[in-house]
Amino acid sequence: MFAEAFRNQTVWLSGHTGFKGAWLAQWLLELGADVHGFALKPATKPALFEQLGLAGKLHHQIADIRDPAAVRKSIEKSQPDFVFHLAAQPLVRLSYEQPLATYATNVMGTAHVLEALRGLKKPCAAVLVTTDKCYENREWLHGYREDDPLGGHDPYSSSKAAAEIAIAAWRRSFFKNHPVKIASARAGNVIGGGDWANDRIVPDCIRALQKKQPIAVRNPNSTRPWQHVLEPLSGYLWLAARLSQPLAAPKRSKGGSTFNPQLSTAFNFGPTHDANRTVRELVAEVLKHWPGRWEDRSDPKAVHEAGLLQLSTDKARALLGWAPVWSFTTAVKHTVSWYRETTADPRSASALAVQQIGQYQADAAPAGLSWAAR
Repeated sequence: MFAEAFRNQTVWLSGHTGFKGAWLAQWLLELGADVHGFALKPATKPALFEQLGLAGKLHHQIADIRDPAAVRKSIEKSQPDFVFHLAAQPLVRLSYEQPLATYATNVMGTAHVLEALRGLKKPCAAVLVTTDKCYENREWLHGYREDDPLGGHDPYSSSKAAAEIAIAAWRRSFFKNHPVKIASARAGNVIGGGDWANDRIVPDCIRALQKKQPIAVRNPNSTRPWQHVLEPLSGYLWLAARLSQPLAAPKRSKGGSTFNPQLSTAFNFGPTHDANRTVRELVAEVLKHWPGRWEDRSDPKAVHEAGLLQLSTDKARALLGWAPVWSFTTAVKHTVSWYRETTADPRSASALAVQQIGQYQADAAPAGLSWAAR
């Protein structure tokens, strides 16, 4: 898998105590990587990081991405072959309450990682993760492409757009002839077992179902490109693996390294268009696997959140040979299954995560995806 790119390689991963970060850490461990995690303490209780027992499986550092000296010291010490930057303030509604903290984390935190990477003297492939909400949302019916205008109505979305602008500026200004190769990845609205964040629809569903209460749904008609968390993570991993590979007919930089300039850019990772479903449809699909009921709690005075959003993944398909593996219904099935089984037996969380990663890889192989070739 992933051309064996991560076996016995050192990976620096920010945000490893979060939902996506914990899944990525587990997958990297399965791929044989030596993982160095850098993050705040888990923000939820329970937390997937703790459910998977990751503290004892990797180099676990509690630190703040807003501290440039800590970021620089951590990256200098680990001397990574790969970097995945996922640390973020990821919630739209919280960004209205804490706009400055959101900008400090999402924009300056990203700049701190970029500055630390400038100090590396060895080859390293770095994927910095933003979001599908970094685009200026015009409620288009078609998917946003990587060269569409960036923007954002709310502090969270605009902070991620600003992070993308910073990544592009640092890449052009400092990384043209540098052994570190930089790419950004845009994805969002992931679902999967172990997400316990507030103000996210699947965790809200699970908490209500566990208590046998109706699910409160704020925006039943909003449409999102729902995908299982393993989908974008496979994209991040394959993008990093490809960044680290020389071209067949290499273009050499002044520093003597080889690179593909087409890959050192931004990439969307999203589901097929038929996975763009309303929140109402998502909740209905969840209830097929865990019976219950929901209530419309729409609030016309609520803060603004995008109504319609979808991504074009043509670039990832063309340049990386990447495509999503699981359908919308399969993604929901695996998500709810994880929650139901861990509710019955909390000790099963780690084994279930490993099992689902294995199933995802097995399903990818017959689809002919480049990263899954054996």
